[in-house]
Amino acid sequence: MTRLTLSKASLTAEGGRLKTYERYLPSLDLKRRQLISERVRAAEILAETVRAIDVLRERVHAELPMASDLEVEVTGLVTVTGIDLAEDNVMGVRLPRLGRVALCRRPYALLAKPEWVDRLAELLAATLELRVQVQVERRRLDLLDEAVRTITQRVNLFEKVLIPRTRANIKCIRIFLADGERAAVVRAKIAKAKRAREARA
Repeated sequence: MTRLTLSKASLTAEGGRLKTYERYLPSLDLKRRQLISERVRAAEILAETVRAIDVLRERVHAELPMASDLEVEVTGLVTVTGIDLAEDNVMGVRLPRLGRVALCRRPYALLAKPEWVDRLAELLAATLELRVQVQVERRRLDLLDEAVRTITQRVNLFEKVLIPRTRANIKCIRIFLADGERAAVVRAKIAKAKRAREARA
């Protein structure tokens, strides 16, 4: 930390710094509140997607209990072949957004598989798409958490360090300058009184 210079120029510089800090703090705090709001929204969306996966799982158990039949081979029935990701810019934070999920259904002989395999393939495709969506939404949430943490640190730096330190510096400089002015007045009075005594003598 640089040593504080006790002068009028330093007082002016510290006053300018304080104005700058006080001007930027509200916009930083607003950005922090907006990011927190966006983070809450992202967490809600993620929770909804996870619930949708649970609902699909329950539907598979309810509609297709026969899917647990180990004699019918259903592994690799539906696979993800491609994912299109876009990007959103939310208050300077680049967040991934799921565009399209390309799925591939493994061909199978219709007469060799039971008729419920088609329904299972539909539900598996929907589940896979939601699982990819969950991964993207978790990444969004992680990035928003990081952005909120960073902006909160900046707000705290301004609120708890820079502004109080600058105010303390201004107070210190003003006290020093006021003491100097009083000392100059006292010296001037002493010199005037001395000259008056010398003039009388």
